[in-house]
Amino acid sequence: MSRVSPSLDERMNARAVAILERTSNRRGIGRVLPFLGPAFVASVAYMDPGNFATNIQGGAQFGYLLLWVVLSASLMAMLIQTLSSKLGIVTGKNLPEHVRERWPRPVVWFYWVQAELVAMATDLAEFLGASLAFALLFNLPLLWGAVITGVITFTILALQNRGFRPIEIAITAFVGVIALAYVVQVILSRPGLEALGGFVPRFEGPESLYLAVGIIGATVMPHVIYLHSALTQNRIPAGTEEQKRRLVRYNQLDVLLAMTIAALINMSMLASAAAAFHFSGQAEVADLTVAYRTLTPLLGGAAAVAFALALLSSGLSSSAVGTMAGQVVMQGFVGFRIPLLVRRLITMLPAFAVILAGLNPTDTLVLSQVVLSFGIPFALVPLLLFTARRDIMGPLVNTRLVTVTGWLIAALIISLNVYLLAQTFLG
Repeated sequence: MSRVSPSLDERMNARAVAILERTSNRRGIGRVLPFLGPAFVASVAYMDPGNFATNIQGGAQFGYLLLWVVLSASLMAMLIQTLSSKLGIVTGKNLPEHVRERWPRPVVWFYWVQAELVAMATDLAEFLGASLAFALLFNLPLLWGAVITGVITFTILALQNRGFRPIEIAITAFVGVIALAYVVQVILSRPGLEALGGFVPRFEGPESLYLAVGIIGATVMPHVIYLHSALTQNRIPAGTEEQKRRLVRYNQLDVLLAMTIAALINMSMLASAAAAFHFSGQAEVADLTVAYRTLTPLLGGAAAVAFALALLSSGLSSSAVGTMAGQVVMQGFVGFRIPLLVRRLITMLPAFAVILAGLNPTDTLVLSQVVLSFGIPFALVPLLLFTARRDIMGPLVNTRLVTVTGWLIAALIISLNVYLLAQTFLG
């Protein structure tokens, strides 16, 4: 009788359990590797095409001014994603499931509707970004780029049929392409030491504030706050409280590595745009297509190709992750599940509508990121409430310092959104 070889998930889980039980002799990267993955999937949402739009526009218009916003948003993201992953590990349930179990039904339905709207805004940015990259690289009409994006996204999502680790590996590979592309960009654009001045907190008028809110919306992504708790729930068995504590520590390392890479990429985006455009008299470059075409005479063809490849990798991977998040939102809040293929087809429609209507893709991307920023508090508030409850989290409940810091982040984001609304509608 032939033996069935264990799957990649089974092999890696066996290694992880042995490490948690302290029966493994593995050292170094071999000891950490079985726990890496969920945060790298979540990190893709922190460097999606919306980030390209807001960071490039911010760098071109204001130079290094908003680097401190990118750094601050990245540090916020590290804490938030750590709490989300911890909730899934400790309770075995994701954030939407906790909301459904503990809050009144009308509130749950409201949460589901706003989360779906946020997911649509997210998917619009990701799908448009990949479509635009195909158009730039291969001189295709935007509509055909959208069709190819849809086909490749379906292929990426099909990896879920083989378990969670194959899709984690595929997404991490896309992150590697984005990182490599921006190493090239930084080398070619050569940002100066004056970039350090960009880490001093300040604004220059309401336009810089608008972009700052967009950067936060593109960095602290509400849909992956929901998703990360689902990626870690029941991923690796942890039978005792001590094993859960060890697993939480390994996942903190996963978050630290993935979010640090995402932060460096985002800061590289803005700094490269500042060096290439703002300080060469091209401050009006606020469109991704114009940015691509302007890079060739400024920095050479290699910079333009690296930019487009990074945008393509970002759009394809984040589009798949956005679809996964949408499924978690629907199943968690209302207990309803539809095939990923159907969901992908539905969420593609807004992007096709924007393309067929002839709207500017970059303007649409920036606006979608501001919409996302308004969705952050709805994900962040329940996360802070649940992870601060001992009856839910047990010994791994948040410390007072973590809880206070989390609420300060939520208050900051809400205040920025209110100020932006006042500036927009009241002048």
